[in-house]
Amino acid sequence: MKRNLLFIAATAAVSLLTAALQKPIFMLWYYARTLDAGDCVAADICRVMWHGLKLDISVAGYITALPVIVVLAATLFPRRWMTVLLKVYFIIISIITAAVFTVNLGLYGYWGFPLDSSILQFLATPKEAAASITVWQWMLYIFVADDIAVATAWLYFRALRLFDCQSRPRHRLVRAAAVLLVGGFCFLAIRGGTGVATANVSKVYFSNRQFLNHAAVNPLFSFLSTLAHDDSELDEYELLPEEERAETFDRLYGKRECRDSLPSLLTTRRPNIVLFIVESFGCSTVYETVDGEPVAPNFRRMTGEGVYFSNFTANAARTDRGTLAILSGFPAQARSSVMKDPARSRRMPSIAASLKRAGYATSFFHGGDLNFTNMSSYLYATGFDSLTSLKEMHFDAPTSKWGYADDVTLAEFARKVERLSQAGDPFFATMLTLSSHEPFDVPYDRFSDRMLNSMAFTDECLNRWIEEVRRTPAWDNLLVIIVADHAYSYPYNISNAAPERYRIPMLWTGGAVRSPQVIDTYASQTDLAATLLAQLRLPHDDFTFSRNMLCSDGPHFGYFTFNNGFGVVSDEGATVYDCTSRRVISADSIGWQLNAGKAILQTTYKSIREMH
Repeated sequence: MKRNLLFIAATAAVSLLTAALQKPIFMLWYYARTLDAGDCVAADICRVMWHGLKLDISVAGYITALPVIVVLAATLFPRRWMTVLLKVYFIIISIITAAVFTVNLGLYGYWGFPLDSSILQFLATPKEAAASITVWQWMLYIFVADDIAVATAWLYFRALRLFDCQSRPRHRLVRAAAVLLVGGFCFLAIRGGTGVATANVSKVYFSNRQFLNHAAVNPLFSFLSTLAHDDSELDEYELLPEEERAETFDRLYGKRECRDSLPSLLTTRRPNIVLFIVESFGCSTVYETVDGEPVAPNFRRMTGEGVYFSNFTANAARTDRGTLAILSGFPAQARSSVMKDPARSRRMPSIAASLKRAGYATSFFHGGDLNFTNMSSYLYATGFDSLTSLKEMHFDAPTSKWGYADDVTLAEFARKVERLSQAGDPFFATMLTLSSHEPFDVPYDRFSDRMLNSMAFTDECLNRWIEEVRRTPAWDNLLVIIVADHAYSYPYNISNAAPERYRIPMLWTGGAVRSPQVIDTYASQTDLAATLLAQLRLPHDDFTFSRNMLCSDGPHFGYFTFNNGFGVVSDEGATVYDCTSRRVISADSIGWQLNAGKAILQTTYKSIREMH
């Protein structure tokens, strides 16, 4: 039995070793890019290998899974042919891993991103796909793949010598239990640990230099994870004839100059900007009272001290979709999340990238795990220079299921903003809060309802942050934008298709705000990008789905999606459409809103298709 356990361990070690050694080969192959990515090649190789271990361990877990099953079977029903089965399996694994690595090695120079399932599109026309590769290149890549496959198979066969398919009949159940325990560790490796975020490409992203992130990605994991994405959804929402879709969409978002002079909300064109994306901070909770006591008294007071957008709509009911709508001006999808697909999310425009081009330093701050839903890969790819999250924080404070509570992280964020202000360069600092997320575990006790209590806690933390920064010189040139990622399902019996479910507040405050006012124009999270950049006199043409809220031309509306449906809300009321039954399920007045929603949803998926 000891030999079989050692065999499993040796199989995992070989899988891990071969995956880890691929990284220096890749970086030396692209030596010029490695030099451009940092100052010390050896140090960068070590960093890439260290961060890449997270996915290498996961791949090793997948590869080891079948040997674990075979060992378990051999423990209960020993058969000599099991050794032959493992030999065949290791040969196949060696060929696949070598081929995937070599293809990634060859294509990265053309693509500039890790291998993903988009290669399958080119296999449909192999002659055309291979046309740009010379005979000598083919020979070189075949030589590399062959050597790697042979070396890998040799290592696996060395490990296979430990396998014993002639288990003794005594204590078989005990031995089987031991193998199952090892299988549990194998499952943890596949999952990526015990944390909330499962293994995904984003886990290995650690640098604002994309080449180093790409070098850390295990190409086999990248290929298989994108292969699992079902793109059939992209073709399900052909709701309008193409000509009608294009005309309707142009009426909604067509890029044209505003006929009127736009009001300036700010005292300067280059303020420092802090963006708070506040977890679940919807209007239904912000404006709730319990026995006459307001849940969020501080935020309600602050709405009278800045520019308050009173008819603002979240694009969906999930953080990943709301964050992408806010930062990239891209609408939420009806079922999937484009943020989870790095091959597409990296192609998004973003406020961070636009501000970075204008000379802003960009950073993102979060007390939890930014690997969740591949968020860190999206953030790095779309213009954020630095990310600070749970793994970089070491506070003398307890953590909840998701990470550090808002009182701890906002205190540190206040110090960060003051340091950025003292540095002198303009900055764009974004923070995604955490505490008002289930399970609502906060160091606060004001309301018996745990959800409302957590909202009150976040309200208190935001107010404390505002008051602390207000006392510093940083406040004078600061624009603070507070907006929810989405609303919580409150009242608790509210339908996911109800427009009220998606109503959220947005507030602009800070020393850079010219004067308090209320803007009651209907708008969505996607409209923040165009509105903010227009105030800074920066171009925003690449934000296809974003409208300047202060421009009177064209209709103003909020747009949201729920599971396989959408809603459009304006001063004329709301229209909600269910794509499953292909019917309107609620409407104040069915007019232009229905076709508007269809055109937006259809164009959303058309844009996603074109990103690959």
